[in-house]
Amino acid sequence: MRLCRFEHNGAVEIGFYGETRIVPLQAAAGSLGVEVPECDRITTYLSGGAARESVVALQDALAEAGDGPVAELGIPTESVQVKVPVPDPSKLLLLAGNYSKHIEEGGGQAAERNSTFPYIFMKPPATTLNDPGNPIRIPEVSPDHIDWELELGVIIGTECHGASEANALDFVAGYTVVNDVSDRKFTPNPGRSEREKDGFFDWLHGKWHDSFCPMGPCVLPADECEDPQGFDLKLTVNGEVEQEGSTSEMVFPVAAIIEFVSSFMTLVPGDIISTGTTSGVGSAKNKFLRCGDTVARRRQHGPPRATLIPAPVLLRGPPPGIPSSRVVPFCGRGSSGAGPAALRPRSCCLRRAGSSVGCSRPGSVESLRRVRRRWAFQRRVRGRVRG
Repeated sequence: MRLCRFEHNGAVEIGFYGETRIVPLQAAAGSLGVEVPECDRITTYLSGGAARESVVALQDALAEAGDGPVAELGIPTESVQVKVPVPDPSKLLLLAGNYSKHIEEGGGQAAERNSTFPYIFMKPPATTLNDPGNPIRIPEVSPDHIDWELELGVIIGTECHGASEANALDFVAGYTVVNDVSDRKFTPNPGRSEREKDGFFDWLHGKWHDSFCPMGPCVLPADECEDPQGFDLKLTVNGEVEQEGSTSEMVFPVAAIIEFVSSFMTLVPGDIISTGTTSGVGSAKNKFLRCGDTVARRRQHGPPRATLIPAPVLLRGPPPGIPSSRVVPFCGRGSSGAGPAALRPRSCCLRRAGSSVGCSRPGSVESLRRVRRRWAFQRRVRGRVRG
């Protein structure tokens, strides 16, 4: 059974996910008399997690009880805010050019696996991860070439370094869905003097806009998936199919990716690897996202596993309630979630127009009180200069 994180009545819980109803783990455990340890991290309940056996026992008890507990305990999915499965991964890794059809639609030629290696890049998780149903925000600095990339996400369950392709999947907690939203024509300082690596960094920076990594809504535990290369993928924009493919098309399959990455860095529980996209991206058709569009993506592994993810109306500019000329988030710390909900102003952490201010949390540069005193002093000094 698929698991998810969700917010209901102001509390974030973990439950069994369904397209129409979510069954909270603790409510089901209490009702059926199965002991399931409480934890706010979904990896605890996924493959390799400390409470995985308890969750499997609870699944079996639910199956034996029939539809009654689901009807009694289930919460309508549309009435909750589904959250990203892992809100604070230490690493959010993604692959470029891992599907031959995607490479070819961009005018390239896919190399044979044994003659190349995976291209890995990162996104900043605190500001790009985006809850299902929350807006993808079109950036004001570059609004015209925003594209979609449907991808299979891999969640690491146990610490992994030096894995082999043969045992790499043993370190996986589960599988989810990622949209690697991308700005195809981000060009900082258009009047710049061109340098050799400008093109690469334009491409990379175009991946980093706030809200550009919707993930979820649910996770299929790895022990319920025989082969991650058997997923069918589909993405629609405003109801029209734009991407349709299969993870069997990967140049580097999931196990090979984990072997490669873990050969030079340690993967820890909660790390996310998004494994690249199939063909059908908008840039190949000169078709891009606009405000008001709706994106939905589907990952399917057999009929019972269909996962439909509605993606939100697109907005332009800063998140609601945060005037761009006044206060915006700075360090991203102190948040209990990911995506736009994590980008509300916090008293610990402010940026004012034209100047940046350190965070007041322990170990940071300076306290908010000290910052305010400094601002007051600077205003007095400017007043004397003008006088």
